[in-house]
Amino acid sequence: MEGKVAIVTGGARGIGADICRVLATHGCSVVVNYSHSKDEADRIAMEAMLLGVRSLAIQADVRDQTQVDAMVSLTLQEFGKIDGLINNAISGRQHGLLAEIENKEFQNMFDFGAIATVNTIRAVRPSMHANGGGRIVNIVTELWNMGSGSWSAYLGGKGAMVGISRALASELGPEGITVNMVAPGWMATENVDITSEGSIKFGKSLPLRRHGSAREIGNACVFFMSDLASYVTGTYLPVAGGRVTQMGA
Repeated sequence: MEGKVAIVTGGARGIGADICRVLATHGCSVVVNYSHSKDEADRIAMEAMLLGVRSLAIQADVRDQTQVDAMVSLTLQEFGKIDGLINNAISGRQHGLLAEIENKEFQNMFDFGAIATVNTIRAVRPSMHANGGGRIVNIVTELWNMGSGSWSAYLGGKGAMVGISRALASELGPEGITVNMVAPGWMATENVDITSEGSIKFGKSLPLRRHGSAREIGNACVFFMSDLASYVTGTYLPVAGGRVTQMGA
């Protein structure tokens, strides 16, 4: 990963922050995208630089094409290229019964899962194509396999992301651009106490018998970003301790 440059949307907190950390650990320069969490994004960028790579925090609402284009332009100005894009950003209400969730909340999940994904890919595609290819990783969800009740808005957005990923893997493949998906389970981030009863119980319910760290999502992204995955595209990879498989729950 040394010498490569990646944009991570929603990179300031949670899974996105750990993706940035893992990429930096493997020598990849990181653009930490954020919408509102400037202090957190600056801190993650500083952590990356302390690991010996270049890093920059850039504000952009990825649902807005104009802001995304500006982020990509600044990235190219500062780094000269973009090797990878990891679409992770999401915000707003995700869970709730159909009778409780308003259409605007469904629209918000669709905007993050579909519109933001298209915005960022559309923006990085020309530079990737000019450089002979690139790597795109979209962060989806294990729940797409499970069809869990009370998650219809969230799955509406993530389901759109799955469909877009598979279609664009085919469309962009001739340009040397791969498009893959990582599907996290419930991962331990900075907001999860892995010593809590709930975390321990959840971990014991999984085939691997432990609650996975968000850094393991970063590990999967490193694989898809690396030359080891040069012949892999359109793949949906659950990173969920064995709770779901490629074929379903």
